[in-house]
Amino acid sequence: MEPLVRASQAAYRYPQSDHGMAPLSLEIGPSERWLISGPSGCGKSTLARCLTGLIPHLYHGALEGEVWLDGLRTAEAPLWQLAERAGLVFQNPSAQMLAHSVEEEILFGLENLGLPRDVIARRLEDTLARFGLETMRSRSPQTLSGGEQQKLALASILAREPPVLVLDEPLSMLDSTASVELVDHLAELAMAGQAAVVCEHREEYLQAIPGLRTLRLRGADFGPSTGDNGRWWNGPETGPSGAAGARLEVEHLAVTLGGRPVLRDLGFSLEPGQVVAVVGRNGAGKTTLLRALAGLQKHEGSVTVGGARPDFGLVFQNADLQLFNASVRDEILFRVSEPDVERYAWLLSVLGLARYEETPPLLLSEGEKKRVALATVLMRGPRDGVLLDEPSLGQDAVHKAMLLRLARNLADAGQLVILTTHDLTLAAQADRLLLLAAEGFVADGPPAMVLRDEAAWARLGLVVPAWVLHHLSPPASEAAP
Repeated sequence: MEPLVRASQAAYRYPQSDHGMAPLSLEIGPSERWLISGPSGCGKSTLARCLTGLIPHLYHGALEGEVWLDGLRTAEAPLWQLAERAGLVFQNPSAQMLAHSVEEEILFGLENLGLPRDVIARRLEDTLARFGLETMRSRSPQTLSGGEQQKLALASILAREPPVLVLDEPLSMLDSTASVELVDHLAELAMAGQAAVVCEHREEYLQAIPGLRTLRLRGADFGPSTGDNGRWWNGPETGPSGAAGARLEVEHLAVTLGGRPVLRDLGFSLEPGQVVAVVGRNGAGKTTLLRALAGLQKHEGSVTVGGARPDFGLVFQNADLQLFNASVRDEILFRVSEPDVERYAWLLSVLGLARYEETPPLLLSEGEKKRVALATVLMRGPRDGVLLDEPSLGQDAVHKAMLLRLARNLADAGQLVILTTHDLTLAAQADRLLLLAAEGFVADGPPAMVLRDEAAWARLGLVVPAWVLHHLSPPASEAAP
């Protein structure tokens, strides 16, 4: 049987940089499902763009070899013909939002296929229901949370029912329940004959897909320094700006966006020297909470550290929103008067960015962009701590472990580190875990205790996968005497 997708010694290098994808060959037949894995920056997103024809039609670097999609050579066939045969969900979902409402976003692709009106209407309603978007159908995609945008991007592509699905980190911003539901849907599609290619770091979820085949891409011989074990800068200061040592106090915090209450009368306090994880469903208000703590979101109530306005550094969920300089060097040193050259070199090393010093940040992978954004925050040295919105997005296991070591050592230096995440294996390694629901926090305590609180997770409508619980330390009642 002729493969739906065939890559023959395909390789690519982006303009203005020396990275991309090393030569590879791959054949994908109808109903086959492939997992593409590998370290951050190894070329997974590049491969996704090659398989769907975005390379070379929209990205004009150096393409070698050949890629064929359903009998069409991608370098020669017009992009509209390729779009009928393959659907790509971007790693950054906001980059593919085109319409003014959720409903119009889904309709856009269906109408471009020229389908009958009754088919379009049926697929629209089925898709809204499957992805839990019915109540958002009139909202602008730009008002959605990152996870909700990812659901919409998935919905708009899956509604088209292309013969080949290419998904670039589709689970990265989804909560645990949405991740399980998506994997179940992919398994159903595969059984019905649809081919699927999934580039993903969160591999555990995908093991539920029967007949899954894996292609592991190799990264280049570079990465974070291991000699310092991720230790925070060991210069003359004890931390980014010296140890802070004051408690964060939040009282009656409330945020309303577009007439819709997002956070309601939150009150809590956090001691410095901790790594705190906040988990909740997509759209629960986690990003809004961090923005309010950082002073970037208008809110009611008070947020203070030691009785004063806090000084936190915030790393956005979507790094594109805070990167704008011409090179990684310019980005990290932007508006840093009299920068510490040794600290700058250390950040490049520990965050695996040294080879990209002169590269425009927006040409990097999503995981690399997140690390550049983190470097800008750490270079400035905020007084009270760091806020990390989905820090594991786009990060492989090595870089995720490095980020956790950094967070731990910042806390040891007297800082407060607050991270929001859907990655429960990451949340399990924090000092304190808070579960955020529409009505506020429904659980708060040591991660091992909170992760076993079935009633709290049921209130959120979230599941805790078995592999997460398997790696927890046993409860005190079961521990050896």
